[in-house]
Amino acid sequence: MSGGRISIALAAALAAGFFVSGMRASDAQAISAQASKAQASVAIAPPGATSCTGCHAGAPSGDQPALPSLTGQSAQAIEEAMAGFRSGAREATLMNRIAKGFTEDETRAIARWLAQEGAR
Repeated sequence: MSGGRISIALAAALAAGFFVSGMRASDAQAISAQASKAQASVAIAPPGATSCTGCHAGAPSGDQPALPSLTGQSAQAIEEAMAGFRSGAREATLMNRIAKGFTEDETRAIARWLAQEGAR
């Protein structure tokens, strides 16, 4: 904090109620750094990548048991699945249309991001 300004991440942590009376400045800085890192990961996501986790994050639930999670999937596996959807070799009700909306380069970038950052 300098000149009365605080980082966006620190302000977000304050707004979220992370700070309690007596918290040390080092704890506040650590929380701010973690929030900044999380924001940076999302900020570098290629276009379209964050949409995938709306249906494919975490373990399948009772209301969506057939949707596979992308957590732990390799970039190659994601790229191959998308290529199969795009070509029609892999049957789908929706993914075939979604896959056709991305070029191979876009799909590769999305798959790499999801394998490293996205589905957590």
